Amino acid sequence: MKQTPLYENHLELKGKIIDFGGWALPVEYTGILAEHEAVRTKAGLFDVSHMGEITVKGQDAEKYIQAVVTNDITVLTDNQIVYTTMCYTDGGVVDDLLVYKHNNEDYLLVVNASNTDKDYEWFKENEFGNVTVENVSEKYAQLALQGPNAQDILQKLVTEDLNKIEFYHFLDNIDVGGMKTLVSRTGYTGEDGFELYFASEDGPKMWKLLLEAGKEEGLVPAGLGARDTLRFEACLPLYGHEIDRDITPLEAGLGFCVKLAKDNFIGKESLAEQKAAGLKRKLVGFEMVDRGIPRSHYEVYADGNKVGYVTTGSFSPTLKKNIGLALIETAYAKEGTEIEIAVRNRNLKAVVIKKPFYTKKYKK
Repeated sequence: MKQTPLYENHLELKGKIIDFGGWALPVEYTGILAEHEAVRTKAGLFDVSHMGEITVKGQDAEKYIQAVVTNDITVLTDNQIVYTTMCYTDGGVVDDLLVYKHNNEDYLLVVNASNTDKDYEWFKENEFGNVTVENVSEKYAQLALQGPNAQDILQKLVTEDLNKIEFYHFLDNIDVGGMKTLVSRTGYTGEDGFELYFASEDGPKMWKLLLEAGKEEGLVPAGLGARDTLRFEACLPLYGHEIDRDITPLEAGLGFCVKLAKDNFIGKESLAEQKAAGLKRKLVGFEMVDRGIPRSHYEVYADGNKVGYVTTGSFSPTLKKNIGLALIETAYAKEGTEIEIAVRNRNLKAVVIKKPFYTKKYKK
């Protein structure tokens, strides 16, 4: 398994290491529920150094990225970020990613760890014009400081006024304890917070510095388990679950990042056709009526027929309910519709509810 620069730190804190897409990462330290609660009420620190970073530079950088992703990056100002998907020609999702704009000729793309190599190949395959595309993942460590106390903690370590960094914006070359850092107001928890990108060799030092700075504010190290329950409550998609090769962004409810009005981009034709014809299936939220925890890939039934499957399901630590996301036939996607989830060979009652399950606490 690949290790992040913080592997020894995780062992030191008795993190329970699992294989996550070929990476040795902590699933929890003290427990998923406690770490989840800390992020919702105080703050949590995640090692996300496994994420992939790809730079795109050159005269045609904007034009080139615009042709590969579904969102419109021409509306970005310098130091702004946009969430987007990129698709195959048939509309299936290659990956979802963040596009960081330094300027028209310099972008940083942050992609999912398990897709980094595939994404890089896809970018190279579709390259045109005057651009240089480089996979710089190994040069970066990345930490996510998330929760209502995140700003107070980070503010102790920087001279810049963090209030000036709006949601989905960033500042580069900030000095954090003598380490040059890109700080963005982003995250994957539904809470306010920051993601910090810096030289991989500085990983252990930055980790300790932040944990020390956040002692009074209740900062705890958090693992992948809490990261998943937090993102799930806020209905943030996970590649391989809510989106993948066989699910389009429109089906996944990500139409906001598919700009069909912009010039040609890979997958545009298929997505436009799908939209015009009407979606045959949709991603919905549901709540269990009968007792039982829904899990990924459990089958969904309605009127005695199989109508889809669960993409993510769990006990929600914040709502104290068993809930899930499912990709089902559009006819059953309306709120209040009764469905059944096949849990261990028994069909248990559930009902379609509104998404997201948790109101996001982003600082605008």
